[in-house]
Amino acid sequence: MSRGSKDRMIAILMLSPSVVLLAIFVYGFIGSTAYMSLTNLSTQMQLSEQLRKAQEKFIGLGNYNSFMTSPLDSRFRIGFVNTLFFTLLFILVCLVVGLLLAILLDQKIKGESIFRTIFLFPMALSFVVTGVVWRWLFNQNSGINLLPTLVGFPAGTFAWHTSQDQILQFDWVNFPIIVSILVVVIVVLPSLWYIVRQRSRIAMFILALALLANTYLLLIAAPGLRSAMVRPETHGFNLALLAVVLAAGWQMSGYTMAMYLAGLRGISEELREAARVDGCTEFGVYRRIIFPLLAPITLSAIIILGHISLKIFDLVYSMGGGDLLSIDMPGMFMWFETYRGFLPARGAAVAIIMLLLVAVVIIPYLWSSLRGEPENE
Repeated sequence: MSRGSKDRMIAILMLSPSVVLLAIFVYGFIGSTAYMSLTNLSTQMQLSEQLRKAQEKFIGLGNYNSFMTSPLDSRFRIGFVNTLFFTLLFILVCLVVGLLLAILLDQKIKGESIFRTIFLFPMALSFVVTGVVWRWLFNQNSGINLLPTLVGFPAGTFAWHTSQDQILQFDWVNFPIIVSILVVVIVVLPSLWYIVRQRSRIAMFILALALLANTYLLLIAAPGLRSAMVRPETHGFNLALLAVVLAAGWQMSGYTMAMYLAGLRGISEELREAARVDGCTEFGVYRRIIFPLLAPITLSAIIILGHISLKIFDLVYSMGGGDLLSIDMPGMFMWFETYRGFLPARGAAVAIIMLLLVAVVIIPYLWSSLRGEPENE
């Protein structure tokens, strides 16, 4: 046996236990959860093997269809819409605040290490602690609403996390069409720009997936949802989500600040000086030099923050106690269905939906990163 073959065999033997354990305890359980979501399994059936054999049925996509169309499952749809709005605002707040703080610290101000520690400190807290603190701050009779009284103005009246007001309302049957429009604006148009400017194969692949998704949304999902809904159902952006966005943004902005600050410190001062010598203003240096070089960091931050926001549970539970539908999330619905409703099959269906949402965010990033590694070597 050659030296190379021996080293390869040793590497396989060393890695095989981890691969086997990963296959069993990660992908095996994901597969088990996916199968459970296609049944009508309940906790009562689990406790009795005889009852389980007699009543457990394979119902296919019945749980998923119920979530999308049944009047009794409107809570899932509320949480689903809340998650989309929360994810967009949460990522935007963290990126903007984190970038501004990083630019401020990059000016070599006095006490930089102290400010850096202060900005990073919230990230050391759990979302439960953050939720308890901000729940007090958002109390109508204390906290933020009393700040105007310090300068002689009347106290604020906004209900914050308990608000029932909505904006940007839409009928649920139009949801596939709205998503299709967003896919065109957010995915299709940027992909076409990359294809024209850089001949990117990754952009071509993403464009093909986006067009396939839009075909499904417009030709299958939209007509099916319109025929299945028995009555109009209005959703929108609940203003109570602003409280959750502020609390989560306060905790995670320090993380994006640290990422951007590392990126800023990696840009050589000579490059900035060369741009200034060529006539660039300070704003032009950031716009044409620094911001493009920070693009990979921005993408990484979006992936990480999107992953956090799509599966958020503890912050919402500690702020609302599970009873405020205006800030409800799919994770809350999954927990109540599984442990309060004793319906693990329906809880498993919610878990698979959340997994798919996270996969939509992460898989394209991982795929592009893995394809880029050989090119960089």
